[in-house]
Amino acid sequence: MIRQKLLAAATAAMMAGASFLPSVALACTRTVYVGDDNTVITGRNMDWMEDMQTDLWVFPRGMARSGNAGEGSPEWTSKYGSVIASGYNIASADGMNEKGLVANLLYLAESDYGDSKTGAPMVIGMWAQYVLDNFASVSETVQAMQDKPLRIIAPKLPNGSAATLHLSISDATGDSAIFEYIGGKLVIHHGKQYKVMTNSPTFDQQLALNAYWERIGGDTFLPGTNSAADRFVRASFLLGATTKSTDKNFISAVPGQTYAHQAVAQSLSVMRSVSVPLGITTPGQPNIASTLWRTASDQTNLVYYFDSATTPNTFWVNFADIDFAETVKPKKLAIAGGHYYAGNAADSFVESEPFTFMSVK
Repeated sequence: MIRQKLLAAATAAMMAGASFLPSVALACTRTVYVGDDNTVITGRNMDWMEDMQTDLWVFPRGMARSGNAGEGSPEWTSKYGSVIASGYNIASADGMNEKGLVANLLYLAESDYGDSKTGAPMVIGMWAQYVLDNFASVSETVQAMQDKPLRIIAPKLPNGSAATLHLSISDATGDSAIFEYIGGKLVIHHGKQYKVMTNSPTFDQQLALNAYWERIGGDTFLPGTNSAADRFVRASFLLGATTKSTDKNFISAVPGQTYAHQAVAQSLSVMRSVSVPLGITTPGQPNIASTLWRTASDQTNLVYYFDSATTPNTFWVNFADIDFAETVKPKKLAIAGGHYYAGNAADSFVESEPFTFMSVK
């Protein structure tokens, strides 16, 4: 009887996951790894159906910003410097600031920002940058969003896709929060337990699906499609199963390695395991989004790792070698067009006029 009930529940769960398969075409995955020594690494996959012309940027403190959504948009001067990965060079899609706060924008088809006139309007491409510029921790960000909720304005992206996105943030303590606009209202999931985020369905439904699969047990069976619901389950299991303390075999393999290097390697391994292969197509879904690049943000040691699916090297940017002073100009590390780097690329950034964020007049 118990086996029959489990089978019925499994069938229902798989059908629920399958019902969201169309969202595979617009996908991403994010995880937060916390070691026993409190080393914190946030991993992220960027899945998209075309080249987003991503570059890396260093934005110093003291940059004048606007919400770019017309009358009533907030204006601010960046309090913290950050390293970000751009999307189409009109938005900050991913990044970490000098306090170890990480922001990741991921696709969510169910996003509904509403048509309310309350709240300060902000174009969606500025959302992550607003957080990185102004806040040092998750709790500080959550409080600000609750006290003064933003009114997100989401024009279409350059390829014509709807900019229906949700935002995840994490900090150097391992704290985490997910921000979604559902039915025109901001929904916040705040807590260290929220370590994984993908796409559809909404986060509360992802948690419910994952709770079922936890009962089955990842050693017994894991859902294996590219759907967001299945990736959520696999990432949750694999993240939980990774070593959280020093693995002597790992360390001895590369002299001079530290536990942080192991944690980064494990995080990237998890992200690769839930990546979508380049060029994949399946019947009825000819344009599935492939994983274009991955990031791993070492929030303990302030190192930002970048791993492109189309270039041979994973490289990193050590914040210890970056000057975020107000007197410094923004700098760019060209990624688009096949550029690639090895090791610490902090010295390879070049002073550049910052890109123009998307706007709504």
